[in-house]
Amino acid sequence: MELFHSVSARSFRALWMFEELGLPYRLTMLPFPPRVLRRSFLELNPLGTVPLLLDGDQRLTESSAICQYLCSLAPDTPLAVQPGDVAYAAYLNWLFMSDATLTFPLTLVLRYTHFEPAERRQPQVVEDYSRWFFGRLKAVEAAVSQREFLCAGRFTAADVAVSYALMLSEHLDMSAQWGPATQAYWQRLQARPAFRRSLEIERQAAIDQGVDPLPSPLLRP
Repeated sequence: MELFHSVSARSFRALWMFEELGLPYRLTMLPFPPRVLRRSFLELNPLGTVPLLLDGDQRLTESSAICQYLCSLAPDTPLAVQPGDVAYAAYLNWLFMSDATLTFPLTLVLRYTHFEPAERRQPQVVEDYSRWFFGRLKAVEAAVSQREFLCAGRFTAADVAVSYALMLSEHLDMSAQWGPATQAYWQRLQARPAFRRSLEIERQAAIDQGVDPLPSPLLRP
């Protein structure tokens, strides 16, 4: 399998999943945004977005779907929650919520604070969608106030998926406004060996492949 990834992009979910599951893969690094800085990538993925996962004839571009797909290749993994498990519905809900509800508003905050030229930036959009994010983040705060991880009494792919929203929020200097349980939860996630290993693999692969190993310059102080 080949994973196309940019530093600190939501494709980090897939990279971390590979490391948690111990599945073999090849990592191809792209500058961000690849649709602008690596136009040849559009031949593989007309969307020009990462992640792109190639597994033979199979092609996936949605990071949360890749989390579940990789779990299906390791059927005994505790990172998945199976149908029939009392936590299965919650597990699916968190997987879908991670991008559709938690990451989505952050992409608008990112766009209208960093990506757009100064004359097109929209402070009202930033304020509205920041509020959206913090309102939805209350679900995470409530869940991890009661337990160590989101569901099933253990670390699962749902935690990997939701973690990216926290990572992006932190890059946007929003983490000071998280609740205390979410703060502690994020520390637990970052302490996992596979998480730390993924960061180092990302950095070294970027250096080896001639890509800036730091997050997009637009996210830097």
